[in-house]
Amino acid sequence: MPRRRRQTHSLERVLGTPALFATAYGNVGSSIYYALGVTAAIALGLTPLVFVISGLIFACTAASYAEGTVNFPEAGGSSSFARHAFNELVSFVAAWAQMLNYIITVAISAFFVPHYLSIFWEPLRTNPWDIVGGIVVVVVLVGINIVGIKEAAALNVVLAVVDFATQVMLVSLGFFLVFDAKLLKANVHWGVAPTWSEFALAIPVAMIAYTGIETVSNLAEEARDPRRTIPGSIRLVATAVFAIYFTLPLIALSALPVYKDSAGNYVTLLGQPPPQGFENDPVLGIVENLGLHGAFLSAAKIYVGVLAATILFIATNAGVIGASRITYSMSSHRQLPERFRRLHPKFKTPWLSLLVFAGFFSILFMLPGNVDFIGRMYAFGAMLSFTIAHAAVIQMRRKPPPIEVPYRVRPNLKLGRVSWPLFAIVGGIGTGLAWIVVVAQDAPTRYAGLAWLAAGVVFYAVYRRRLGIPMRETVLAPLQFGPAVALEYRAILVPIVSGHEAHEAIDLAARLAAERGSTIVALRVIVVPMELPLEAEMAAEEAEADQLLDEARLAAYAYGVRTVDRVVRARNAGRAIVDEAQRRQAEIVVLGAPRLHHRAIFGKTVDYVLKNAPCRVMVAAGKRAA
Repeated sequence: MPRRRRQTHSLERVLGTPALFATAYGNVGSSIYYALGVTAAIALGLTPLVFVISGLIFACTAASYAEGTVNFPEAGGSSSFARHAFNELVSFVAAWAQMLNYIITVAISAFFVPHYLSIFWEPLRTNPWDIVGGIVVVVVLVGINIVGIKEAAALNVVLAVVDFATQVMLVSLGFFLVFDAKLLKANVHWGVAPTWSEFALAIPVAMIAYTGIETVSNLAEEARDPRRTIPGSIRLVATAVFAIYFTLPLIALSALPVYKDSAGNYVTLLGQPPPQGFENDPVLGIVENLGLHGAFLSAAKIYVGVLAATILFIATNAGVIGASRITYSMSSHRQLPERFRRLHPKFKTPWLSLLVFAGFFSILFMLPGNVDFIGRMYAFGAMLSFTIAHAAVIQMRRKPPPIEVPYRVRPNLKLGRVSWPLFAIVGGIGTGLAWIVVVAQDAPTRYAGLAWLAAGVVFYAVYRRRLGIPMRETVLAPLQFGPAVALEYRAILVPIVSGHEAHEAIDLAARLAAERGSTIVALRVIVVPMELPLEAEMAAEEAEADQLLDEARLAAYAYGVRTVDRVVRARNAGRAIVDEAQRRQAEIVVLGAPRLHHRAIFGKTVDYVLKNAPCRVMVAAGKRAA
């Protein structure tokens, strides 16, 4: 018994704000290893200012994702928000842009892995060996995900913490050894290096620093009580990322200042290609120019190189997983053919989506070996996806809320009956203008990006017409029947109550989930009496909810099944269960209930769910009540 209690405490800690912060930072913070060089190549001495501006846009975007995700905790991110706010066509455009983001995340993260491993073999810094190395990374990770080997979440958290600590250490050393305020001022040549048009272009390119922002849309699914833990973790991520991206460029440009080359152009080695420059491995460039010597320098380069390669390898894997998730969501909503969500007969993984989107397209974008082009393509997709997310949050504020007390991020401006989200308005203007700048200024990105969008919309229109479904209508793909039906239950919702019926329900759901490796969403509804406000203090009920969810998690753990815990406050338990199933697009609800003598066979809550659930319902019925 003591052993079970220790496991429970450990599981509770995993769901706290610090762990959620580490998970998010592990994805977002990895981009410093390539974003710094790509941005400095354009922004030169104004690189710190560019990162400050893009950081403010990032903070607004994170706030929009937090509000949208807490209210609609389902796969899809900006695509999901657009579906609820607008229609399926806008949702597809957001999803297709988001798909481009994941593909580019895989491509650029994998492409930079060999750059940092060049500390062991110099040719890995340049073409063609960095391309070869990047392709190997993609092939290995796609293969691992097809086979279905799970990543170690605890290791990812540890590496994220080590990564953040290393970046803080580099900043601290830099301020002590090389920081020079006068030199930084001399680096700035307003309107000349960079020109104003280059400065404008550098801002959306700098947004590549925030690859992994879609992680925010998954945080709500991992949190037991999103309204309490998500805002804190978002603030921590935004603060930490902003702090690193403001201070590290100051150190980098003190160590690698702007100067005039032989052709009379202003450049910095931080943004110059190898072999002289460090655009391909900017953090190693900082380490080499901190004034360290001898064995200490060699050890520092090996440490940073191996850590960066490991972090980028994990970031690549996160992109691979993200591409498969968004593909599954799109095919489930009839945005892509159903074959993309079909599972491998042996490994039970979406092998085709992994091969096509995470594999083929990522390698295709990597083949030219052009770091700048990859970075600008990410800016194209990200700015469009983020703009749609902001617009969706604004539109959802204008519509009647679909849930009793929707989550609202501040600050807001109350005008008439609408509480306008200032963060979404500012963020939407920023990302919208940034997208226009990328399209207007960079011809290769303009043609490639618009071609990607046009190809997607044409395919979507033809596919929808073949199915006889209007382009704006939301239609879910049906579940497969027969032996494969259990494999389609990727999200199983289990309402948790006290008593042995709940144990029967969680056992049944765990057996069903174990066949596919699915996730169980354990939902505890706290019914708030009408005389109390929904946010009233209910410490005893919350403690009971935590205990019941811990017991459910341990029961599922015995089957090797992952659970996501959720605590919801509502006036009516049945309606809350149906709303949660609809928001999550759960494929099945598994309920535990005793048999009753009277007309309501299982009780009013179960009967309500049976009549109104948007998916299948399975009842684990106990003995008839006396």
